[in-house]
Order: sequence, then C-alpha cells, then structure tokens
Amino acid sequence: MTLPRLTLLPQPMRRDASASNQVLPEPETPPVDISSIARMVQGGRWRTEAMRSYDRPVLIWFTRGQGRLTVAGRSSGYGPHNLVFLPKQTMHGFTTMGPVLGSVVFLPDEPALDWPVEPMHLRIHETQQQRELTGMIEVMQREAASSEDHANRALAYHCGLLSIWLSRIGEAYAHVPNPSSATRLDTAAHRLAEAFTALVERDFRDPAGVQHYAGLLGVTPTHLSRVCRKVAGRPALDILTDRRHFEARRLLRDTNIQIAEVARKCGFTSAAYFTRAFRARSGQSPSEFRNGN
Repeated sequence: MTLPRLTLLPQPMRRDASASNQVLPEPETPPVDISSIARMVQGGRWRTEAMRSYDRPVLIWFTRGQGRLTVAGRSSGYGPHNLVFLPKQTMHGFTTMGPVLGSVVFLPDEPALDWPVEPMHLRIHETQQQRELTGMIEVMQREAASSEDHANRALAYHCGLLSIWLSRIGEAYAHVPNPSSATRLDTAAHRLAEAFTALVERDFRDPAGVQHYAGLLGVTPTHLSRVCRKVAGRPALDILTDRRHFEARRLLRDTNIQIAEVARKCGFTSAAYFTRAFRARSGQSPSEFRNGN
C-alpha cells in the first residue's frame, strides 16, 4: 500500500500552470476564519491539544510562548515567531506551556490558490518578515469582519498574496535549520509514524484497532506503538483514541447529532461503550459534556 509522505522540511513549491490561470470567484461566504490561540484554548484545551485535522488548509502563527507541536506523527518544540502551515486533513495538535499568543487562520481549500502541498514549520528570524505575516493576518481579519461590498472577494485575493508569501518564505528558509532537530529527521521510524497518522486520519471512523493499522503497514502492533512513542511521544493507541475523542467532542459541542450517532461516526462499536470510554477520558458523560456541565 502506498501512502502520501509528509515532512516538516520546507519544500520547493510546485506550480501548476492551469491553477495559476484560474480567476478567483466571488465567494458567497467569507473564505477565511481567524481565531486567536488564547480564544481557542478558552473553548477547552482539547480544541488545541487533541489530535485532529480540518478539511481546509490551516496556518498557525505563534507570536509568544512555547509548547510542543505534533504534526503527522512528528513531535517537536515551538516558540515565538514560529509559523506552521498544515495542508487540509493533516493530523496535528499542540500543547501550551504557560500563556501562548498567536493566530490560527482557517484558509479556503481553493485549487487556484496553490497552497503548499506538505506541512511547514519554520521559525521566522527576520523582523520584517514577522511584520509582513502579522500584517497580512490583521488585514484579513479586518476584511472578514467587514460589511463592505466585495469584502469576501478581497479576502480571496489576500489569500492569494499569502500563498505567494508562503512560497517565497519556504524557498528563503529552505536551507535554514528548523526550530527543532526532530523536524529535520527523516528516518524509517519517522516515515512509519507519518504513514500511521495518515491511515488513522482516513479510517478512524471505522471501529478498528491498532492491529488493523499495523497490518496495513506490515509491522507488529508492538513495533508500531514503540515507534509512535519514540517519534510522537505517545503510543499508537493513544494517537488513535485521541483522534476519535476529538471528533466526538467536536460533534457533541458543535452539532445536534444524537449521541448514538456521534458514537457511530467516531468509530465506537456501541453508544454504551462510547459513554464509558468518554467518561473515562474526560471525566464527564457525553451528555454532560454537550451541556457544558
């Protein structure tokens, strides 16, 4: 089985002539959502710490503070002026050590924008570049909150400028060491962890355990768990469980889907088992969590 390979190393940005010639349409809804990291943490630390992915590209700009970041099975540290770009459906999560400031920008999944195809994690050293990125995010935030005519189209074009800026910054930092040595490693263990997270992201809604994923990857469950613990700082089962529980929390808080259906959508074999597992992990029943108790 062949899986797409992910890396945190800056990669040359490939351009598709057909994509670059497309004209961005006028979006019916704002194409960008921006949240502060502090606001996301206030919504519950699970919003940032649990393994998750999104169906659109995401840019995270850490301006102050530090913590640990896991992207596609690779764990490393982050600090001030760290830029993280995540293509859609990239599994990730980050912890915070004390106050952390910055922005999380949810970007449109638009082929014409030609976003980077692989994750990026860079420390932006130059003050001018730090100001450029902060300024672009602030302008997009103003447009997103604006009631002016053509605000959504303006946002779409600002996204195009951001895409170009990311291409340039990736090329400029191609030979600059990343913030953590862990992001530069490209061993068999790192590739296995990446492949495992890609499979989990694809299949976590099915009620299969670690043995299923180990079989697909041609290794034993023990070896897979050992590798994940070494590379990501947690065993394979914890990564899989964390991904399922994030999705369950999201569905409970952000939708009105019945609890039994939440259990089914998140890979639990029954509503009763889901309730027991959810309480053991969060200290609350699914209904208590949904009601904010």
